[in-house]
Amino acid sequence: MGPQQGNHSDDRRNPGGQSPSADPGGLRTLLEVQEHDTALDRLRHRRQTLPERTALDQAGQQMAELAARWAEAEGRLAELSQGQAHVEADIASVGRRIVDIESRLYGGMVSASRELQAMAAEVQSLQRRRTDMEDRALEVMEQTEPVEAELVAIREERASMEVTTVRLEEAVAAAEAVIDAGAVEESSARAALAIQLPGELKLRYEALRKSLGGVGAAQLVNGCCQGCHLRLPAIEVDRIRHLPPGTVATCEQCDRILVY
Repeated sequence: MGPQQGNHSDDRRNPGGQSPSADPGGLRTLLEVQEHDTALDRLRHRRQTLPERTALDQAGQQMAELAARWAEAEGRLAELSQGQAHVEADIASVGRRIVDIESRLYGGMVSASRELQAMAAEVQSLQRRRTDMEDRALEVMEQTEPVEAELVAIREERASMEVTTVRLEEAVAAAEAVIDAGAVEESSARAALAIQLPGELKLRYEALRKSLGGVGAAQLVNGCCQGCHLRLPAIEVDRIRHLPPGTVATCEQCDRILVY
């Protein structure tokens, strides 16, 4: 049967006043192409939203958080270590000063009573100062211990997360391989069908698919368009049912090509 013209409502949806046409089997073929396209869209969505990929993204975020915690704790430890080094340097300096004064005090180098008393007083003052600094050094050491323990815990957690990340990467790769294999099969089957479609019908279908969320053709079931799921008026359904075989009709609600 040769190409047929649809009604004026179909002409408005197809610039130039012509409706693409196909033999009755061609419309069924178009519906099969749509089914393969829908399957491919689902596979793409599934690939993008793999639970393993979500878990991998979360693992990456946790690794970033661990890195931030490590840097912060390492900074605190460096600050404490620097403070410890300064205190220990001061303790050593005071110790040397005490040794120097005591060597003069007890070495017979000074005989004046007043000077000896002053030197003894200075030694006592320096010893008190050294005791205070040693207490401070002990406090710093006590502050350092929990930070070092925190770094050990972070290191262990990071090592565990690295193992998890590798496992998730492998799981994502395996899931993608399965999906990609399915996509190859769907694409091959689609191509074998799409080549059978008239060029004008194929172009119109692709344009509709692009503008209507991936669905350019839908079946008419019990007067309801399976693309927009809206019921057509009974008179419109009757008109479509009585179109010459091969005439391309469209849904007056969503403009999709109807397979009837």
